[in-house]
Amino acid sequence: MDVDLEKIRHNTRTLVDRLKARGIQVTAVTKAVCGHPAIAQAMRDGGAMGLAEARLSNVKRLRRAGILCPITLIRTPMLSQVDDVVQACEASYNTEASVIAALAAASRRRNTVHGIFLMVEMGDQREGIRAQDVGNMARRVEAMPGVALKGIGANFACLGGIAPKAAKMQALSRLASEVEQQSGTVLQTVSGGNSANLPWALGAQATHRINDLRLGEALMLGVDPITGAQIDGLYQDAFTLVAEVIETDVKPVRLCAGRADHPLARLRPARDPSETTRLLLAIGHQDTNAAGLKMPAGQTLIGATSDHLVIGTHDPTLGVGSEMRFNITYGALMRAMAAPDIQINPHKTRLGLTASDAHDRGKHPALV
Repeated sequence: MDVDLEKIRHNTRTLVDRLKARGIQVTAVTKAVCGHPAIAQAMRDGGAMGLAEARLSNVKRLRRAGILCPITLIRTPMLSQVDDVVQACEASYNTEASVIAALAAASRRRNTVHGIFLMVEMGDQREGIRAQDVGNMARRVEAMPGVALKGIGANFACLGGIAPKAAKMQALSRLASEVEQQSGTVLQTVSGGNSANLPWALGAQATHRINDLRLGEALMLGVDPITGAQIDGLYQDAFTLVAEVIETDVKPVRLCAGRADHPLARLRPARDPSETTRLLLAIGHQDTNAAGLKMPAGQTLIGATSDHLVIGTHDPTLGVGSEMRFNITYGALMRAMAAPDIQINPHKTRLGLTASDAHDRGKHPALV
């Protein structure tokens, strides 16, 4: 995996500046890259005010690398890990009173105070406290020594696919004011959601109380998670997956009667009955989400198994030992970054064309 850190820094700086004008700060989410320290630092260099992670193992990786900025755990902490959470993270997103009580006890043992964000259910049907119960939970948090209520947040466009519309953001803002009235605490942060919030956040509507977004996909891949469209001025090719050709042959590509339908081989988008050159690449489902690889021009995805990718091509220059390079989706990125056999190659380049110029000309930005 080739990772262009300068493009990630550029994407982050661009969105940080645009959102700052709207009164919104950026918390960079590093879970898709397993807390890779160099990538996290590129986001910090781009102006992200802090980092967010879903897995404690990734937080520990960041800390071992010397990352000292605030890190928030955005998945509800496991009861079995509360001591480590308090040690490694300044704050965490929570939905369960029993977990918050355990975090408070762990904080008292360490003579510290752990920040608590309450996650609100706003329609995505994943994690979250019901809106009518948030005020009561906030009062309970305020009564616990060892923790401090820092804010509330919501999530959109993940499990339930609910898009973050202006009405939802206004409702979350109203809820923040109600929580303050009920708990007597001023909320520092009202986190409106993730990269799917950007069309709303950069639009014409008032942002109300929303002053934070947790961004990962947009910073790394420069796309709107809902539509997949490029965000103007951002790079989409900061990550490039490179795979080697291990076999090439001319074979007919057709369905055969009586074939076995193995679950790992069900991805077969191409059905070309003509003779075509088939390339076998040394990568498969165990390494990435094959459906999330963007095929280079002139290449066709035929299928994938656990450790093979089959590509159809009419390019005679691709032989055994050749490399093919793929831009990828967020799902493919997450799996590849976690795969033990994928070598991560972070590097910095001096950017030539701006991302918007390259988009307008229909080609990738030049590297010089």
